[in-house]
Amino acid sequence: MDMDRIKSVIDLMREHELCEFSIEEKDLKLSLKRGSPAMMMAPQLMAPAAAPAPAAAAPAAAPAADAGLTPIASPLVGTFYRAGSPDAEPFVTVGSRVSKDTVVCIIEAMKVMNEIKAEASGVVKKILVENATVVQFGQPMFLIEKG
Repeated sequence: MDMDRIKSVIDLMREHELCEFSIEEKDLKLSLKRGSPAMMMAPQLMAPAAAPAPAAAAPAAAPAADAGLTPIASPLVGTFYRAGSPDAEPFVTVGSRVSKDTVVCIIEAMKVMNEIKAEASGVVKKILVENATVVQFGQPMFLIEKG
């Protein structure tokens, strides 16, 4: 990716008041973040995808007790919300039975609220993410016991 393309992305982020942008190509991973429209852009070029930092290469191994559980992973980068509004009950709690079509959370990305479904049937055993925190693509959010 050349610098002109990176500058174009930065300009688009400013124009549309985006706080975060990530892209992965064959040999490059680019992540741009900024605090708010009023703050100066703080682009950060990360190491090529072929040579990730050891600490960021993979999530920590799950404890043996979690071995039989199935993760529900985030399909996108955004802010995780357990409920549809601040005063609403969470979509699911530990012990909730879910089906493939059960909405388990909302992820806000680029001011769009995306309902995330379980995509598997079972019982929620663990909630791995705190409400109103940022999740990454592929990050496990829930662990369910299929059945």
